[in-house]
Amino acid sequence: MQICMLGSGFNADFYATALHRHRSRDRVTRVYSRTPESAERFAKKWDIPFFTSDLEQAVNDPDVDVVIVSLPNYQHEMAVMAAVKAGKPVLCTKPLGCNAAEALRMLEAVESAGLFHGYLEDLVYTPKTLKAVHSVQGGAIGDVLWVRSRETHPGPHSDWFWKKEFSGGGALIDMGCHCVEIARNFIGKEIRPVEVVCWADTQVHPIETEDHAIGLVRYDNGAIGQFEVSWSFRGGLDLRDEVAGTEGTIFLNHWLRTGFEIYSAGGQQDYVAEKSESSQGWLFPVGDEPAALGYSDMFAEMLSALEEQREPMETFYDGLIVNCVMDAAYQSIRTKQWEPIELPVWRGKESSRSISPVREFDEEHDLIKREHLPNGTTKVILRHKTTGEITQRLDGPQ
Repeated sequence: MQICMLGSGFNADFYATALHRHRSRDRVTRVYSRTPESAERFAKKWDIPFFTSDLEQAVNDPDVDVVIVSLPNYQHEMAVMAAVKAGKPVLCTKPLGCNAAEALRMLEAVESAGLFHGYLEDLVYTPKTLKAVHSVQGGAIGDVLWVRSRETHPGPHSDWFWKKEFSGGGALIDMGCHCVEIARNFIGKEIRPVEVVCWADTQVHPIETEDHAIGLVRYDNGAIGQFEVSWSFRGGLDLRDEVAGTEGTIFLNHWLRTGFEIYSAGGQQDYVAEKSESSQGWLFPVGDEPAALGYSDMFAEMLSALEEQREPMETFYDGLIVNCVMDAAYQSIRTKQWEPIELPVWRGKESSRSISPVREFDEEHDLIKREHLPNGTTKVILRHKTTGEITQRLDGPQ
C-alpha cells in the first residue's frame, strides 16, 4: 500500500512506526500537515518522498492507495470528505467525530460512495485484548455481565486536546471512546447499548472541559460497561480492563504492569514510555509500544481487509455507535440522570436475550451459590422454585 498520512503529530508517529515495520511492504509515501515545517520534519524522519500543507493535493495523488486521518478531532470530517471526494479508501483515528452528527455524516458519505473505511480504535487490537475477546466468544467465562475499562494519565500532549472547540470535549471524548468500544467488543457488538449515566468534572486543570469522568452504559441484555477516564492521574499511563462473566473473570493490564520493570537511582535522560512522568525510581518501560497499544495488529488487519475486499473489524459504523454513547454521556453529565442512547443507525439485534440468573439445582430448587469450606465440606445455598425460600445444605465431613 502507498499511504497518504494526514497529520504529523504524536499519533502519526506511532502509526508510521507500525506501518513501516509490521507488514513491511506498506509505506507512507505522502504526508500532509497544517504547516509546511511540520510536514517536512515528519517526511525527513520517515524518509517520505512527498510532503505538503495542501490537504487536497495530498489525497488526490493518483498513486495513493489509502488515506489515514491522524488530525485533531475537529478536522476529521473535513479530511474524510476530502478522501471521499478523491475516491480513496479512508481510515480515521478515534473518535470518529466530535459528536454523533459528524460521525453520521462521515458514515453516510463513505457508504454512499462505496468506499472502504476503517475506524482506528487501536485498543481493541492489543494482543491481550484480541486473545481475551476470542476466549469470551468461545464461552470461557460464560455470559459477560460487566466490563470495566480504565484509561488514565497526566493529560494529552498537544494544546488542541484542551480546547473544547477543537476536541469536542475533554477526557471523556479523548479516552472514553476507547473504553466504550472495548466494552462493546466483550459484551457483543450485536447487543444494543440502551442508556448511560455519567459523572464528570474539572478537578485539577484550569480548562472548560472535564479532566475526569466515570460512567455506566447499560446494554439491552442487562450487561454493564463501565468507563473510568482521567487527565489527572499521576504516575504514567494506566490502561486496564476487567471482564466479569457468569463463569469466570478476565484481568488485563496493558501498561503499568507488563512484566518489565527498572529501578534507576540516578535517572536516565532517554524516553521511557508514553506518558511516563519520571526517569528516576521505579520505571515501567514497554518493550514494543506500537504492538502493546494495538497499532501493529490494527493496521495489519485493516490493510489486509482492504486487499481482500472485506469489511474490517472496526468501521465508521462502530465509530458512530461510540459517538452516540458519548453524546448521551455528556447529556447525562448535564442532567445528572440516566439518559437514553439515540442511535440513528442500528444494525445489531433489535432485542437480546436477558442474562439469566437461574441455575437449576434439582427439580425443586435453583442454585444460588456453591462453595468449598476449609473443613472439607461443600455448602450449597438454594432457592425453592415455588415458595422462594432460601436454605442451605452441607455435604461431606462435618
